[in-house]
Amino acid sequence: MRWGVSIGVVLVAGAMAGGHVVGIGAPNPRQLVDKETAPTVDVELVIAVDVSYSMDMDELAVQREGYAQAIVSKEFLQALSTGPNRRIAVTYFEWSASSDQKIIIPWRMIDGPETADAVANEIMETPVRRGSRTSISGAINFALPLFDENPYRGLRRVIDISGDGPNNHGAPITGARDAALEKGITINGLPIMVKEPSFVTMDIDNLDFYYEDCVIGGPGSFVVSIKDRDKFKEAIRTKLLLEVAGRTPERRIVPVAEKEPRVPCLIGEKLWQDRWGR
Repeated sequence: MRWGVSIGVVLVAGAMAGGHVVGIGAPNPRQLVDKETAPTVDVELVIAVDVSYSMDMDELAVQREGYAQAIVSKEFLQALSTGPNRRIAVTYFEWSASSDQKIIIPWRMIDGPETADAVANEIMETPVRRGSRTSISGAINFALPLFDENPYRGLRRVIDISGDGPNNHGAPITGARDAALEKGITINGLPIMVKEPSFVTMDIDNLDFYYEDCVIGGPGSFVVSIKDRDKFKEAIRTKLLLEVAGRTPERRIVPVAEKEPRVPCLIGEKLWQDRWGR
């Protein structure tokens, strides 16, 4: 396969770019698509990737490379070939604060090695950046209208959201989650837990519980946790394979409505208030 941009190249590009971009999103004006006449794909997949300052530059680069490598892997392409349409639509954006989202890959169709290579190259060629605060709710709210603009109609609609901390900016997470579920959209989570929790970076214990109880939802929703830096790429690949194949991990996640959250869904906002008083 033609894909092969190294982490070093991405880090250098990110350093040369400098700073961070705020409030960058989908092109305007938004163009809605007639879904009744749109070509059908097996899944419309929105990949929403955390780039907040609590993620170091190495983690950001490994995360980027993990998604790119997963998309061109033979396992991913095999999963792709098992669907009734043998193609998916994917868009990839990065997020931090409630007004900070940047689309890296607009909607693209992946139907085999060539289109997978093209998407992977496009991911790796974009400089790594970082942003302040953590607004999972902002990422979900940004993702919702993207489905209306997708020129493909999916049998399933999924938001794949990664992050290394709880929501601490913008609207509460549960409202955004519930708005997605009302539209029949599934939210899956990739909590990143490779560091010891730190008050400085607003980390919490049991981030996987927080994602399970406060973030994810919808038919077949699940969480794949990353607790070992060496397993970063493997976890990303596993999650994408499950989403493309329409499967879930063996361990069932109990829907949030069936129980009380084990971690308060406003814990991130409380931590920010306790530290900064606002």
